[in-house]
Amino acid sequence: MRNIPVITKNLLLINIIAFVACMLLGGGESSGYRLNDLLGLHFFLAPDFHIYQLFTYMFMHGGFTHILFNMFALWMFGCVVENVWGSKKFLFYYISCGVGAGLFQEAAQYVQYVADGLDAYTYVSYLGQQIPMEVYLNKWTTVGASGAIYAILLAFGMLFPEERMFIFPLPVPIKAKWFVIGYAAIELFSAVSTTGDGVAHVAHLGGMVFGFFMIRYWKKHPGGGYGRMRGQDTFERLRNSLGGHRRRTRQDHRQDDWDYRAQQRAMQEEIDRILDKIRKSGYDSLTKEEKQKLFEQSKGKS
Repeated sequence: MRNIPVITKNLLLINIIAFVACMLLGGGESSGYRLNDLLGLHFFLAPDFHIYQLFTYMFMHGGFTHILFNMFALWMFGCVVENVWGSKKFLFYYISCGVGAGLFQEAAQYVQYVADGLDAYTYVSYLGQQIPMEVYLNKWTTVGASGAIYAILLAFGMLFPEERMFIFPLPVPIKAKWFVIGYAAIELFSAVSTTGDGVAHVAHLGGMVFGFFMIRYWKKHPGGGYGRMRGQDTFERLRNSLGGHRRRTRQDHRQDDWDYRAQQRAMQEEIDRILDKIRKSGYDSLTKEEKQKLFEQSKGKS
């Protein structure tokens, strides 16, 4: 846990604590757990809907398997993405895509509501019983971090498209970009062809859609807000630490002549160029000489 970035670690803890609380509080009337009835995302025409549920639902889960796979994916991919982007940007992305996934799910439920003509009925047949429409709509409850998790998968694929991954049960590694495209295709097919399976496929797609346009916006506007990744991303912190080493070396050795400053300035500009290249194209795009320069500078060598 000590090596997990701060936001990923806290998201894991919050989700686990919320799930334990669900277990302790027991079953509810509308969904499987009482806490999910309160904090899960209800259909916006249901009596139990509240706007805060767009934020709280992503910390609720429907069972042990549900939370296990979500938290495993959060740990596996969230650590990498947070280390690249930094804590603030990662948290903003996670919450925004989770809310976006919830909005997509609400839209999908409204389409179903209209298509089934439910506005014309007061009662509906449910599990062999006639129940009031408001009670039935309260059962349209969405829980889970999956929308935000799928957005993180997308971010990983867009940050490291050529990274090879081993995915069970495939016998050979596949590139991250094909992994993400495959997952998106499966969810799209499932959303169109599968009904009543209890899985919010549209929410999964919604998280990816929000994430895709957010990342595209950041790429087109690198000079503003979160797009600059100031001081928060891994490469910026590395640059700052390298600059700090350069200042300490000058102070220790009292070498403040013009030639020394010019040499150090040139070295820092070269390091900046290498770090920018990593950010744009990945570490594997570096030449052998560039990797060696980065290694030597990080170790304080000249």
